[in-house]
Amino acid sequence: MRCRPRPRWICAHLAMVWVSTWGVGAHAQAGYATDRDILYRDGVDLDDYARQMCRLDVYHPVASASGAEADNQGANETEAEAEGFTTVVWLHAGGLKRGGRYVPGELRGQGLAVVAVGYRLSPNVKAPAYIEDAAAAVAWTLENIDRYGGDPDRVVVAGSSAGGYLSAMVGLDKRYLAAHGVDANRLAGIASLSGQAITHVAVREERGIARDRPVIDGFAPLRHVRADAPPILITTGDRDLELLGRYEENAFFLRMLKVAGHPDAELFELEGFGHTAELEQTALPLLLRFVQRLQGQADAKASE
Repeated sequence: MRCRPRPRWICAHLAMVWVSTWGVGAHAQAGYATDRDILYRDGVDLDDYARQMCRLDVYHPVASASGAEADNQGANETEAEAEGFTTVVWLHAGGLKRGGRYVPGELRGQGLAVVAVGYRLSPNVKAPAYIEDAAAAVAWTLENIDRYGGDPDRVVVAGSSAGGYLSAMVGLDKRYLAAHGVDANRLAGIASLSGQAITHVAVREERGIARDRPVIDGFAPLRHVRADAPPILITTGDRDLELLGRYEENAFFLRMLKVAGHPDAELFELEGFGHTAELEQTALPLLLRFVQRLQGQADAKASE
């Protein structure tokens, strides 16, 4: 969907109003706590770099902030359930070369858990190491989120830019989660906010391929489109302001998902925005709306 109304930001603005009005949480009042710096990979073969980078933080609702490390930022912005809540596994941006884990402010206080994931970066490692890290973090979440009160059947993997690429790879190429004994179709949803749908530029650069030469191989989400994948949200910036070809590759991604028979995929082009931090902030309300829709569907199915 191209967000065409003027002013150009109005589509995302309306999504933000919708989220702030209705929220994502539902009933019991709650605070929030953060469990920090958890190593999500194990094994004697982990080197010091992996032990440093393969860590995550769990920001989650609690029935009462007493006795827990309360996270005051956003702690009382909306009501939240202390159990059975949805979790967003959030993979950060940075071109697979830089950046670190964080919980986006727009996701705080929304009745969700957010698992903020760090992963190893190029050129310290090469593909598929960072994809494998992302999959390990998702598998850890599916196995452990119930300890915090979350529902492991309501886990959405999402990210911005490089994180969006990783989300799509983990959710679509079933081999990565299968290595942890997990079926990727267990995910409630996949969200790629301005991620690459072709083979990521960092992967191409590792092979000495020019940035402007497109490649679709096993490291491209496009290669793994399938009808039975979880629901998918795709966003990009303005086709005239985005990184080279970013909108077009995602439009092709959506088209091929539909050709494959996927029933629930959407693309939003946010006009007026280039590939900036502001683009991520503008797309996050669409992610929240996506999560709210998935929750409503899950609730309806549970009540049948």
